[in-house]
Amino acid sequence: MACCSLSFPVTAKARSPSPPTSGALASSPSCTYSSRSTSHSRSFQSSSFSTHSTRSLSLHCDGTLIRRPRLSRRPPEFLVTSSFFALHLDFTVVSSGSKPEPLKVMISGAPASGKGTQCQLITQKYGLVHIAAGDLLRAEISSGSANGKRAKEYMEKGQLVPNEIVVMMVKERLSRSDSQESGWLLDGYPRSLSQATALKEFGFQPDIFILLEVAEDNLVERVVGRRLDPVTGRIYHLKYSPPENEEIAARLTQRFDDTEEKVKLRLQTHHQNVESVLSMYEGITVKVNGNDSKEDVFSQIDNALTNLIEQKNSTLGSMAA
Repeated sequence: MACCSLSFPVTAKARSPSPPTSGALASSPSCTYSSRSTSHSRSFQSSSFSTHSTRSLSLHCDGTLIRRPRLSRRPPEFLVTSSFFALHLDFTVVSSGSKPEPLKVMISGAPASGKGTQCQLITQKYGLVHIAAGDLLRAEISSGSANGKRAKEYMEKGQLVPNEIVVMMVKERLSRSDSQESGWLLDGYPRSLSQATALKEFGFQPDIFILLEVAEDNLVERVVGRRLDPVTGRIYHLKYSPPENEEIAARLTQRFDDTEEKVKLRLQTHHQNVESVLSMYEGITVKVNGNDSKEDVFSQIDNALTNLIEQKNSTLGSMAA
């Protein structure tokens, strides 16, 4: 939607000369008219409009034409006064070049279900802002803040971090200009019905909710072998995606909650909450088989997002028609 500065071509004929009528001239006429013949073409532009785009419209002007007395050999000048033109026109038009609203995507799944890998592929193709609730939390923990210390206690027990700690961090990140302009991909959040409700109350509703489904045995194996490169931030797996050389291997670290004992606690919590979260996004949930290769998993997600964009474009076209 764009606010337009409009140029109106108007054709008018001068009336027979007559004396000006008292009060006929507006104190701040919206346009002036100069004439050299009986048929004239003129245009005007309202200064109250913002100049973003211009669209020509054809109007029949029913304003009263009053000719000033001839004072010299110059051609007569005319003023157009009309209650229509005196109005402040404040409206929006759908431009044919309008773009659909940016994508708003949530992706969920158990620990090690492949969310990080798929988020990287999604953002590369669609340019969305990747927001990982887990990364926001870990940043707080690394900073040693009070919220970080509280969050660590819950995470070490395999429990969900309370909403009052997480929801405000997520809300602030979703509200930034890059997320609003480019669209967002929310990774690993919400994880409970109360978190989903809090997001909805703040006005954050996804276009699509993607759920990666992976067998539990596969999840445990993926978690235990997962390693983090603290220099690049890249995630490796000792079996499925080993480091390129010994130098990288020597600096890899394991997240404190990436142990078999802790991941089983996290999986139990995940299964208890996922169904209630899905109840909030009934009708926009897409379940993806996460046991497949990362390429096949992304192909499923890519098809879903492509269809969603086509629907958005189709809706926009219907509105503009």
